[in-house]
Amino acid sequence: MAPKQSSPVIERLAIIGAGLIGSSIARATKARGLAKTVVVTDHSPTVRERVRALGFADEVPDAAAEAVVDADLIILCAPVGANGDIAREIGAWLKPGSIVSDVGSVKSAVIAAVQPALPASVHFVPAHPVAGTEYSGPDAGFAELFENRWCILAPPEGEDQAAVAVVQEFWTRIGSNVEIMTPAHHDLVLAITSHVPHLIAYNIVGTAADLETVTQSEVIKFSAGGFRDFTRIAASDPTMWRDVFLNNKEAVLEMLGRFNEDLAALQRMIRWGDGDGLFELFTRTRAIRRGIIEQGQETPAADFGRRASTPDKAQ
Repeated sequence: MAPKQSSPVIERLAIIGAGLIGSSIARATKARGLAKTVVVTDHSPTVRERVRALGFADEVPDAAAEAVVDADLIILCAPVGANGDIAREIGAWLKPGSIVSDVGSVKSAVIAAVQPALPASVHFVPAHPVAGTEYSGPDAGFAELFENRWCILAPPEGEDQAAVAVVQEFWTRIGSNVEIMTPAHHDLVLAITSHVPHLIAYNIVGTAADLETVTQSEVIKFSAGGFRDFTRIAASDPTMWRDVFLNNKEAVLEMLGRFNEDLAALQRMIRWGDGDGLFELFTRTRAIRRGIIEQGQETPAADFGRRASTPDKAQ
C-alpha cells in the first residue's frame, strides 16, 4: 500500500465510471490522501452497489449530475464514445473553476465531443494513464496500478496552465510519470504503441478461432507463449476498444498502412530467403524490448512483470 500523503491536491474528486481505471484512481486517491472526499458513480446500478460494498468511495450517488456538484476535479472514466453524452449531462452542474479530465486513449475526438458541452468557466485537461490489465470492473482495480507508469496530458490549445498543473500534480502524486503533448501527437503515438497492437491481437486470435474448428482444438491445446500473449491483449474490454478504433480511425489507418508496407517487406525476405535481412530486423526489435525494460516500463519476467496477485483482484 502506498504511503498516505499529508496534504490533499483537491477537496472533492468525482469519478464517473467505476471500471478498472476509475476504481484504481479512487483506491489510489484514498491510499495517498489526494482528496478529502472521493465520489464515484457509474451508469450501472449493479456496479454502484458493488462500489458501495467495496468501500473505496466516500459517496456513491446514482447520477453523474449529482456526483459532480461541488467537485473540484471530475474524471471521466467511461469508454471514449460515451464522454460526449456524459459532458452534456453534467455540464450545467459543474461549479465555476472546476477541472474536467478523462482517461481515454484517444484525445482529439474526445476534446471535440466534450469541450462544447462544458461551460466557459470550467477547465478541460484530458489525460491518458498508460496503464491497465485485461480485467475490468470495480473489483479489478488496485491502488498501485499507476505506479511508475506514464500518464499523458493533452490539454487543448490555450487551456489554463494552472489547471494543467493541478492535473499534473494529481497524477504525479498518484505515482505516475507525466508527459504533456498535443492531442494530435498523442493519438498518433498511441496508434502505433497501443491501438494497432490491439487490433493485430484481435485479428490473430480471431483467425485462430476460425482455425480451431479445422484443427480439432489443437490451436488452444498447443498454444505457445506468443499466442497466449496475444490472447491476453485480445481479452481487453470490447466496448472500450470498439470506441477507441472508431474515435481514432485516422491515426490507426495511417499506422496500419505503414504496418502493411513493413509486412510486405517481411514477406519478401521470407520468400527470397533473405536471412541477413530477417536477422537484422529481429535484432532491432529485440533491442526495443530491452529498452522498455531498461526504462522500468516492464520486467523480463515471463508474466509481463505483472504481480501474480493481479488476477485475484479481478475475481
